[in-house]
This record gives sequence, structure tokens and C-alpha cells, in this order.
Amino acid sequence: MTKHLSPYVNRDLSWIEFNRRVLQEAQDTNNPLLERTKFLAIVTSNLDEFMSVRVAGIQMQMRAGLTKVDFTGYTPSGLWKRLLKRTAQMVSEQYRTYREVFRSLNREGIFIRSFDELNVTQTKAVSDYFHEIVFPVLTPMAVDQSRPFPLVHTKELYLSVLLRQPGDPEDEEPYIALVQVPSILPRLVPVPGRTNSKKTEFVLLEDLIEQFIDTLFFGYIPFSVSAFRITRNADINLNEEDAEDLLEEIEKELRRRRWGIPVRLEIAKGMHPYALERLNDELEIEDNLFEIDGPLDLSFLMKFANSLPGYDYLRYEKLEPVYPAEFDDVDDMFEVIRERDVLMYHPYESFAAVNDFVTQAAYDPDVLAIKMTLYRVSGQSALVQALGQAAESGKQVTVVVELKARFDEERNIAWARQLEKAGCHVVYGLVGLKTHAKILLVVRREQGTLRRYVHVGTGNYNDSTAALYTDVGLFTSHPIIGGDASALFNEVTGYSSPYEWKAFGVAPADLKDKLYMLIDRERQNALAGKEAKIVAKMNSLSHQDMIDKLYEASMAGVKITLIVRGVCCLRPGVAGRSENIKVISIVDRFLEHSRIMYFYNGGEEEVYLSSADWMTRNLTRRIELMCPVFDPELRKTLIKMLQLNTDDNVKARELQPNGTYEHVSIEGKEPFRSQFAAKAISSWKSRA
Repeated sequence: MTKHLSPYVNRDLSWIEFNRRVLQEAQDTNNPLLERTKFLAIVTSNLDEFMSVRVAGIQMQMRAGLTKVDFTGYTPSGLWKRLLKRTAQMVSEQYRTYREVFRSLNREGIFIRSFDELNVTQTKAVSDYFHEIVFPVLTPMAVDQSRPFPLVHTKELYLSVLLRQPGDPEDEEPYIALVQVPSILPRLVPVPGRTNSKKTEFVLLEDLIEQFIDTLFFGYIPFSVSAFRITRNADINLNEEDAEDLLEEIEKELRRRRWGIPVRLEIAKGMHPYALERLNDELEIEDNLFEIDGPLDLSFLMKFANSLPGYDYLRYEKLEPVYPAEFDDVDDMFEVIRERDVLMYHPYESFAAVNDFVTQAAYDPDVLAIKMTLYRVSGQSALVQALGQAAESGKQVTVVVELKARFDEERNIAWARQLEKAGCHVVYGLVGLKTHAKILLVVRREQGTLRRYVHVGTGNYNDSTAALYTDVGLFTSHPIIGGDASALFNEVTGYSSPYEWKAFGVAPADLKDKLYMLIDRERQNALAGKEAKIVAKMNSLSHQDMIDKLYEASMAGVKITLIVRGVCCLRPGVAGRSENIKVISIVDRFLEHSRIMYFYNGGEEEVYLSSADWMTRNLTRRIELMCPVFDPELRKTLIKMLQLNTDDNVKARELQPNGTYEHVSIEGKEPFRSQFAAKAISSWKSRA
């Protein structure tokens, strides 16, 4: 059945399967209703990024006339056609799910109303809201010979309005204007309750504007109003080597992003043919057109689900992260880390411990230097405030800020400027490489010598995402790790000859080769008749040579379990190649984000934490880090974390040889949901 398939699953088709798993969570009736609406929003946000980056890149290849077949067997044009078909099916299924979810919400008393469903009191209330709040911020943009087609911003919602003057014949070409639906206002407008009713009711902002659209065009008759939305190419192309100031160059590219080539057009079902024709003429979308039967851009459902008061019973029970027991009621975190390594598992354990560590370092008179990497930072970062305080108190503070973190560029530029103003040394990394490693180094004077304290993590130094993503962080004062940490910062911030890493694997220098060595060691053990086993958890796997290494290990008899949340180009379960490889994906309440690697090593088990997925970009075009866990008790804890995932039979799906995913069989087993079991982390971590 599988012998004619390519040895590899296409990366972009694999991503479609991932987003389908997210959509399945919106369809899962065992999930609370408002959580299901969040998953609908995530499907939209995921698809927006996919279109603006991956599909845009394929479109550019086609326009350049590229016909080369990739390693999975697809030409750009062949892949384009397949993706359009798959995404169209997904969007259709998403909106069918949207209608099902809202039928269930209706039964709970939550409604999005059309205008003709409102009573007189409600109509007056929303009319007042329109005239007092909405109307003043609207700008009608006419399109005619003297006023060219305006700039349509990516991922913003617009209304196309067709108009006539009184007395114009119906067959005469109409006037056309555009109105942007202001994103500064809530997408859902609350409607006052009916008498003696406990219903919660809203109208969509675009429906409200359409209802009163004639107020924007005095003397004209609007006869067709339709919503539309475009997605533009959002990739940034930098010539870093010739850029005199990288920060300024990225700011220029961000401005150019507004004019990126349109990639996708979404229109409301029933758009007037003339309006659609004009949009196509101006935007040249080609065939990436989606006619939507429902509200465009369901990402508004995330805020709706999070902020709706009085409906906590339709949400997951709130998780209160516990403060790590090792630091609880402790005045000196350095003393704890001197005595033993400390492992943290987010979001079950609080990220506040990282903030507290940096804050303590900032105020400690014996701390001489703080160095760290920042890739994605929250809007209100306590870390940034503490780093600024440390610099102002005279400490050497060095921060590697990644300005090229996609869609976080503007925020990171603002943080970089704030840090520089406070006196920090801000470095933007190495030319041509994104700095994706997550590492924090504190140098402290103790009893006439210097000691290094290090934190390495699998996730960003971002307290917001630390409450939503599963990630692991390690505090250590191990001298070998400290020495590697100093060498890493020296390579990134200055001139340094290639360093022979004692503990770390660092991309692009040697991480890939180190992983090859670890995989080959298991393969040699299997060939020698010894037990050989690999368990690796990551977000994505798409590097062809890495996949081939895993195939070689499988063919030698190594038992391999891969926990890959998103893209996986490896095809498991193929006789003679990958029958010893199992791939599972877990999509649940929290975004699985940890990168953890386990190698049996003939019984001398080794476990590593990493910032890197096994993708070409991570292994060859980014500064990434893989760090061993030396403490035997913490290794046991991490192995148990991996075991939780591999035991999951509620939210785990297994990759099939044909590239699809099926729920792990629960037959004859008790239901086991790894993310719910992990809530007990604080108790079982200490007993590992």
C-alpha cells in the first residue's frame, strides 16, 4: 500500500494536517464550549500565518518560473494546487463547526444576532452606539478616476460598497467605495438584554456598519455591501551584510510589508459580481479565493471566549501555576542553585521564578554581569524591567535581542531601545542567523572567585506564553555548563574562534553533528544486539538528512518514539524503513512546546533540553542550543514527562504511513490525558 509513496511527507501538507488536528479540538464535544470557540480562532490565526509565509513563498517560486521537484516529490505548482484544495476543505469544515458551536452556545443563552432579530429597544441602543462611537472613526474611501484604489491592509476587515445616484439606471456601472471595519473597536457589539431575559446578545461590528452605511454616502444609494479581507506576503527579505543599521533596515522592511503581494482573498458569501471583479482586477489574487459562509476572520473568538463574564462553567477550570517548591519561602535563590539543579515545568509551575531570579540578580551587589537572549517577549515584561534596573545599578548587562522574530519585530525593536536607554549592551546577533537559543547567564562574585549561574529553556522568556505553552527550564551552576554559556555569549557578541563545546550542542556549528552522533550510537548498539531506544519531543521535524538518520536507526532495530506536535515529514510504519518508528502528536488545552531528547545509551541514559526543532532552519540558519541534564533525579523527571505523553490516549493522534493522523486507540485502557496528569508535577517531581 505504501511502497509507491515518497519516503517523506510534504512539509506544507503536514502542516495542513496539524491545523486539522486543531480544528478537531473545536469539534470535540468533550471540550468546554468556549474552549471550542478558542480553537476555531486558533485555526484562523494559524491559517493566516501559513498563507502569508508558506503559501506566499510557493507563489513567489511559481512567479519566478521554478519547476524543481522538492525532496518530497512536489513542484511548486503541483503543491500550490494541492494546498488550495486542502485549505478550501478545511475552511468549509471550520465554518460548519462554527455554526454547530454557536447552536450549542445559543442553548446556553449566548447569541450573535442579525439586525432583524433585535427589538425596538435593542435597535435604538445599537443605533446610538453606532452614531456616538463607530461613525466618527469610519472613513469611506471612494474609488474613481481621481481617487485610485486605496491601500488595503493585510488581515484587516473591509466592506465593499456599491452605490448609485437617484435616477441612475440599474444597468449603469455603479460607483464603488471601501470602508475599513475599525480594528480598534470590539468586533462584537453587546446588545442590551431583553426584559426578563438572561440571554447574552451581540451584533457583529460589520453588520452594524452595514445597517447604517447610508450615513456615510449622503446623496447616494448603497445597494450592495459585502465584507472582504486580504492576506499579503509577510516575509521580510533583508540584505544584512550591506545593512548599515540592522534595526533601521528592519523598520523599513516592516513598512514595506504593508505593500506585500496579495496572496489570498476572502469574501463574504454572495458578494456582488461587480465588486468581486473590481477586487480581482486591483489585487490580482489569481485563484486563491475563499467565499466564506459566516463572519470573516474568526480570530475575534479568542477575545470573546476569554472575556465573556459569567460563563466560567463553559471554560476549562482555571490553572493556578504553583511556585517551584525548591524556591518557595527562600530568600536566596543562588544558594538553592549552588546546592542542586532545579527543573521547572511550565505552565504548571510559575514563570515568576525566572523573573524573581533576574530581579534578585539585578539587586545583588555581588552580581557582576547578566547576559541573556530575548526572542519573543511579553508586552509587560518584568524581565526587561529588571535588566534595565541591573544596568542602571552599574552591572554589565548584555542582551541579545532577535529583531527578526517573525511578527514580533516591532515589539522587539521597542524593547531593544528601552534596554539601550537603561544602559544595557544590546546585540542583534550574527549576520544571517536568527538567535533562537533560550539562555540566561549570571556571573557572581563568591568568596574571592566567580561562579556562573545558568538558566536554559525550551521556550521564550515570555511570561504570557509561559502560561499557555508547555515548556521546560533548567537552573544550574554546573561549571561545565557555565563555561559553555560564557563561550556562547562570546561567540554571539564578539569575535571568537570556533569553541569546542564541553556540554552544549550549538547550531549551526555542531548541533546537527552531535544529534547524528547520538542517533548513530543507538544504531551501533542495536546492531551489536543491545537494547537501543530514542524518544524525542519537538514542535516540527522536516530536515531530510535527520529523517534519513532516523530511518537508518530504525532499520538497525532502534525503537524510536517521536512526539511531534506540528509538521512531521518522516513517514513512520513503512516496512523495511521505518517500522520501528512511532510518531504521535498531542493537541490539547496548552500548546506543546517543549523540546526534550532521550537516548538509552546502553542503559546510561542521557536526556537533553533544546531550543531547536529538527528543521533545516533550526539546524543550519539559527543559533540554537541543546543542553544535557546532568542531575540523575532530574533526568528521571524528564523521562517521566515523556512517558506521560507517550501514554496519552485521549488527545494523542498517531501519524499513519499515508500522512494522516488517527486517534491513539483506547481499547482496553483507562482514558489517560497527559496534560491533565501533568498538573500533579509539583508532587511527583520531588519523588522522581
